[in-house]
Parts: sequence; structure tokens; C-alpha cells
Amino acid sequence: MDKHNNGNMSNSCFVNMGTSYLVIDSGPTYQYAQEAYSKIKTIKNLPVSYVINTHVHDDHWLGNSFYKTLGSKIIGASAFKDLAKVKLTRMQRRISAEAYKKTTQIFPSILVDDETTLYINTKKIFIKSINHKAHTNSDLYIYIPSKRIVFVGDLVFNERLPSLRDGDINGWIEALKTIKKLDVDYIVGGHGTMVSKESVNFTYNYLVKLKKRVKNMLESGEDIGDVVNSIVLKEYKNIPFYNSIHKQNVETAYRMLEWDSE
Repeated sequence: MDKHNNGNMSNSCFVNMGTSYLVIDSGPTYQYAQEAYSKIKTIKNLPVSYVINTHVHDDHWLGNSFYKTLGSKIIGASAFKDLAKVKLTRMQRRISAEAYKKTTQIFPSILVDDETTLYINTKKIFIKSINHKAHTNSDLYIYIPSKRIVFVGDLVFNERLPSLRDGDINGWIEALKTIKKLDVDYIVGGHGTMVSKESVNFTYNYLVKLKKRVKNMLESGEDIGDVVNSIVLKEYKNIPFYNSIHKQNVETAYRMLEWDSE
């Protein structure tokens, strides 16, 4: 997120439920959400009944402030309760004041602790919490059986390297194993354009390989500095953000797995 993209770097999804749209992740700003909705209305002019925020990272939910003006109901994980103390968002610090204009922190009014079932126009939507730290401590996925699709937020990245910064490598891998078992044709992640069932494999394979390499060096008694500088996953070197994120991921994974081994 910077003053060039103004936060437009994550996926915001509209699901036509027949009489209204279900929005999965409202995007990074009021302005972004307003522009996205104006575009989707040219395909079919429907109201937005519900907005579901997949997790607490602000590029996925600050657009709530626009949908609030439409009267849409907003759903998210219980972890949103902890954000009330955040005075300045990452987005606010990094993008232009003009792009952030009219954006306010509107938190979900319907909180999901474990799972809930939503019905829109008789269609069933399952909203499920991962219930442990994975990409974050607040990850939800949204499964719509009638459309054979699941929206998983930042549990799945494509076309850029995932970040372990707020996550847990073990919990993330376990969450992806659950998602891989779902009977769907489409898995829609939070970043990237791949939406086939195979879209999960990029993130899953990266995390599994990273964990194996870090664990092997940890068990050999290597210290964290040597591990961070030694682990190179060549097949990912040309993926965007490898140079800025991979070493951070190695360090984060080392500290988690070191704790597990004690």
C-alpha cells in the first residue's frame, strides 16, 4: 500500500445472490468501495445486503465505511473487538489523504466466534472461523455450496509471496489442509487472480517447504542468523515480494518452531 496504488492491492468480491450482492472484503478505503460498487452495478444493479470481512488487516475492511451508508449489515471475526484502540490505520499512514478521504473505521456489527449460517434469497452461506492463528488470529472463510465456491481471504495468496508477520506457520498449514478438502470448484484468495481449486497450492507449498527447511536447520542446532541467511527457496525468487518478505518469513517461522521444540 502506497500513494501510487492507494491501497488497491487486495481482492474485493461481489457475489450475486439473486436479489442482492454479498460483498466479501470491502477493500481499503471508502473511495475504493464506492468506485467498485458503481462498477458492479453496471453488470447488475442490486443492493448490498451483507459485507463479510475475512480478517482484520485494513486493506480488506476499511471500505466498510461506504457500505455503512448503504445500510448493509457487516460481519467479521470477534477479533475486531480488539481494533477499537487503533487510532491510526496502516492505510492512513501510507496512502494519499485524498484517497483516504471519508474513510472511517467501521467495525462489523455481527461477530463470528466459531461459525454461523447466513441465508440470502434461500441460498445458504457458511461463515466459519479458523479458530486458531493462521494468517492472523481472525481468519474466516465463506463457503457457498450452491455456487461451489469458497472465499478464504489472505489464507491464500497468488502472484505474490505470503507474509507470516501476524500469523503462525503451523496453524496456517492446518487451515489450508481444511480448505483443500472442501468440495468446491473455486477457491478465491485475498491476493492474486487465480480462483481455481488449485489456487491454494501456491501458498500451501511455500509454507510446507519453508517449515521443512527451517525445522531441519533448527534441529541441526543452527542459530537464527545463519538460518535466515541460508534458506533460499529458488523456485520463489522471481515472485513479487520475495526479496522483502522471505527473510522475515524465515525468521518468524524459526521463532515459532523453536518455541514448539522447547
